[in-house]
Amino acid sequence: MSPQELKRVLQAGLLSFPLTDFDAQLRFAPRAYAQRLEWLQPYGASALFAAGGTGEFFSLEPQEYAEVIQVALDTCRGRTPIIAGAGGGTTLAIKYAQEAEARGAQGILLLPHYLTEASQEGLVAHVEAVCKSVSFGVVVYNRGACRLTPASLLQLAERCPNLIGFKDGVGDIEKFVAIRQTLGERFAYLGGLPTAEVFAGAYKAMGCPVYSSAVFNFIPKTAMAFYNAHAAGDTATCDRLVRDFFLPYIALRNQGEGYAVSIVKAGATIVGHSAGPVRPPLSGLKPAEVDTLATLIATLGPQ
Repeated sequence: MSPQELKRVLQAGLLSFPLTDFDAQLRFAPRAYAQRLEWLQPYGASALFAAGGTGEFFSLEPQEYAEVIQVALDTCRGRTPIIAGAGGGTTLAIKYAQEAEARGAQGILLLPHYLTEASQEGLVAHVEAVCKSVSFGVVVYNRGACRLTPASLLQLAERCPNLIGFKDGVGDIEKFVAIRQTLGERFAYLGGLPTAEVFAGAYKAMGCPVYSSAVFNFIPKTAMAFYNAHAAGDTATCDRLVRDFFLPYIALRNQGEGYAVSIVKAGATIVGHSAGPVRPPLSGLKPAEVDTLATLIATLGPQ
């Protein structure tokens, strides 16, 4: 898949980050991971981000990363494009990107680098180096320590033809509008805030109709119903689901640090598709919180 073909895929349809399955000893569980991907296939996500943020990329060692990407590709080949997560310092991010390309992924999502802040010049050099190390499509994730300005993105767009996507996880309306107006149709724009459904309407109004859904991992039927209503302009359905499910879900998610991932794994367990525990430094939901989540999921009906 060429970068431009990937860009077209990213401009319509629901995107998601599959959970990464771990066993009780916190080892990667490839068979369970393949079964997860098979379960999600019929629901029709337009692309999947393997080893992404919800997939606990930050906890994977390089060999595990390679195995996660390979299982995703083997399972979804010919059906759903696989975009691999990549991140860390520039040298490491290049190695991840090249590994994903060598194994046949359709592109990468370039996650934020690491702890320290960086100048715009440094961020541009980092993204440019990763883009030039591969030939497939790259989507940059604007989040955490990687917050690019319109001017920086304009430089990158001119220097890196394979940089075809911009995923926003910051939520700064003024800056997003400036980026969208400056870059126009040069990028595919993706909403990337946690529990993106709550922000979907606002992002669509800003020219970003596509987002990635974490809840697709445990309520795929509802996640697709929400996206289809969103795409069709059915605000009554979107408003109902936001009011009755997503806002209570966010209130529960906000009970603990790192719960944006932990609550998704808890949800998968509740619906009978457990991905195992989260890895430290993340921690799981408390029993009472799991009970609250189970009650909330039950209101949605079978998935």
